[in-house]
Amino acid sequence: MEFHDAVAVQAGKPLEVTTVQLEEAGAGEVLVEVKATGAAATYRVDLRSLDELPARELYDLLRMRVDVFVVEQNCPYPELDGKDIDALHLRLLEGAELLGAARILKPYEPQDPSKIGRVVVSPDHRGKRLGDVLMSEAIAACERLYPENPIALSAQAHLRRFYQSFGFIAVSQEYLEDGIPHIDMVRQQATQPA
Repeated sequence: MEFHDAVAVQAGKPLEVTTVQLEEAGAGEVLVEVKATGAAATYRVDLRSLDELPARELYDLLRMRVDVFVVEQNCPYPELDGKDIDALHLRLLEGAELLGAARILKPYEPQDPSKIGRVVVSPDHRGKRLGDVLMSEAIAACERLYPENPIALSAQAHLRRFYQSFGFIAVSQEYLEDGIPHIDMVRQQATQPA
């Protein structure tokens, strides 16, 4: 049974995230207990490859990403970019309801970083600090799977401070990706020199 604790800070308020392996869980599934500003909630975190996702759950995941990244952000670029096939898909669930998701890409070469991307929270569940939970869990997954590699992401520029709160530092100037300003950021693993 695996345990870990993560603490994220946003706007000066700590968010405590405790993760424990579920006894009855399938491969890759963990229980996340979240405590923030005095309230407590319990969510499930599921980490699977594309081939392991049942068709309806994959549909829900892709629909949420298209609804947010294409429709809501008015960004008519291909959301299905071919990278999902080799990625791990981290999903935050409450019962059967998908609350948020992120994508983890393995390092291409031994010295390359793992990558976190497509971090998304359902519009119906914003304001609950679920982005903090998603990032804490995505970082923890990268640390377990690729402990020797830094973690990289391409952040929407307006979220720079959010990602900095998780230890990511900017390593590029702003650039346009799909018509939206982005910045490359990297977080060193605990075993890596800063």
